[in-house]
Amino acid sequence: MSSYSDVFAISHDRDYDEEICVGDHVRTGPNLYPHFEVLAVHGDKAWVRNTDNGADHLALISRCRKINPQAFAQAAE
Repeated sequence: MSSYSDVFAISHDRDYDEEICVGDHVRTGPNLYPHFEVLAVHGDKAWVRNTDNGADHLALISRCRKINPQAFAQAAE
């Protein structure tokens, strides 16, 4: 099955370099939410955990965008 992104040729990759490391808080694609904590990085993928509901996912590193630590703290309140 094709995804919505595939059908409409939507790219969620970021167009700038950014190092994503274990412990970083990120969002994926251009979306503001959900927020994830990076648990592990291997190659071009990251194991991430949704900070709202605890669900684990695999994400492409190229789609991860760091969240400003101050913004993350405010969102958690």
